[in-house]
Amino acid sequence: MRTRLLAVAAGAALLLAVAPVRAHHAFAAEFDAAKPIKVRGKVVKWELTNPHSWIHIEVTGADGKTVTWMIEGASPNNLYRLGLSKESLPAGSDITVEGYQAKDGTTKAVGRNIVFSDGRKFFLGLSEAEGAPR
Repeated sequence: MRTRLLAVAAGAALLLAVAPVRAHHAFAAEFDAAKPIKVRGKVVKWELTNPHSWIHIEVTGADGKTVTWMIEGASPNNLYRLGLSKESLPAGSDITVEGYQAKDGTTKAVGRNIVFSDGRKFFLGLSEAEGAPR
């Protein structure tokens, strides 16, 4: 009986410990599926950091003003497995990013795809399983 009680308690503790990790990946907590974006600009910096990568791009608006967007992507390991390397996005690269803007309306977004100037399209590795719309 005591062994069974210990097993149940250990299982409950594991489930509770996993809950915060799952919450970290909630798309809807930070990004808005009703705010799709498509921005074109030049790469300023690419941060390959865990748990997610960040692409910083300078986008020139219709008014001529330049704004820096921060685009969230999957983890570096996931991006490497999908075919991107550290050299794939050098500073100055012209790219278009499709994704979803932050709920707070800032120039921050989660990226869905990158389209390179030569037409190649690359998936940024954040899937529907993490809450992003299809």
